[in-house]
Amino acid sequence: MFASLSLIFRILLAWAAAIVVAGFVWSGFFHGMDEGPGWVFGLLALFVMVTALGSCIAHIRRVQHAAGRLDAATLSSRQRRQIEVPMDAGPAFALVEAAIAELPRVEDIESAPGSLQVRAYVRRVDPYNGRPPSRWNLPARLAIKRNSVLATVTPGQGTSSVTLLFEPDAGVWADLLAVDEGSNHENAEAVGRAITRRVAEQRRDEQAAAEQTATEKELSVAKLNLLHAQVEPHFLYNTLANAQVLTRTDPPRADQMLGHLIQYLRSSLPSVDESMSTLGVELERTQAYLEILKIRMGARLALQVDVPPALTSLPLPSMALQTLVENAIKHGLEPKPGGGTVWIIARAFEDHVTLTVADDGLGFGQGTSGTGIGLKNLRERLRLTCGERAGVAIVSNFPSGVAATITLPRDAREAIHAA
Repeated sequence: MFASLSLIFRILLAWAAAIVVAGFVWSGFFHGMDEGPGWVFGLLALFVMVTALGSCIAHIRRVQHAAGRLDAATLSSRQRRQIEVPMDAGPAFALVEAAIAELPRVEDIESAPGSLQVRAYVRRVDPYNGRPPSRWNLPARLAIKRNSVLATVTPGQGTSSVTLLFEPDAGVWADLLAVDEGSNHENAEAVGRAITRRVAEQRRDEQAAAEQTATEKELSVAKLNLLHAQVEPHFLYNTLANAQVLTRTDPPRADQMLGHLIQYLRSSLPSVDESMSTLGVELERTQAYLEILKIRMGARLALQVDVPPALTSLPLPSMALQTLVENAIKHGLEPKPGGGTVWIIARAFEDHVTLTVADDGLGFGQGTSGTGIGLKNLRERLRLTCGERAGVAIVSNFPSGVAATITLPRDAREAIHAA
């Protein structure tokens, strides 16, 4: 109540002072109030005071409905807001600029991205009929035709502070002679709501993107586990099938093969559930695998390994090396009467590492043809674990056989940790 009475008293006192000054001017023209139409001046003065009082009452009622309370801050025609935005200065500036542009009747938007400031003007209308102030509303016609908005973004560390100023587009004298009928308070609340809404929308989008990424990772892991599960039984099936044959033809060798299989499984099963291994671990596993095959192939199978010790820690999908070795033997060396040699060669380059499994078997078009599921699974596992730049290339070896090369980016370790 005190704030409302103070506002009314201040406005009426300012207009009374203005009327007194106007009275002196009137007297100068007509040589006193008694000479000339003094009653006209009295009526004009009364009309101005009544209009000013009506504007004050309308302003107070409008602010009370909009703000729900009456105090010096809400009744003021100049409003200030300070909002913390959880984003960097650039995105915060764009957000504030868009929020101001959504104000009704906004015009003349001046944007300065370099200084992180936005200034705009909002045309003022009669809040009750949506039209410009009546020509008989002298205080409103004289003082406020539009309001100004000034937004300044202050950058911080990961956050930005937005300062909003809402003022009448008029001189300082407007604070003494006129009110804005709550228009600047409404503009301040509208921009604040728009900023809050846009921040909430951005957070929802970020949360949805994070959930989508998590879902994609879960799907990738599930798919990877399925592919891995398809690789393990593939090898076990072949080994057990060979052991079954040997139990009828050569029981001692079958017993030896099963012993190597037990040793192989003992070293392999702890990592069956792990999608990634290292080149060193995979090389040891592959050598155990070859010991099993040597029982059946004997001198027809030879192995040469050329892997620098520095590359043994290279991340590699589990069973990747064995898949290539298994294909080389099954489709190249095993059908060849004299057997042959398998080479395992690793080389490091500036931006990638290659792992090659080559053989001097029958080669393309002469050996047995498989379903290709092993290589298909390997390519998919490389893509999921090491990124799109990882892959497998298969070419003819000279003078015979096939060479399969896995290419891994040098930053595969970072890509794997990120996945």
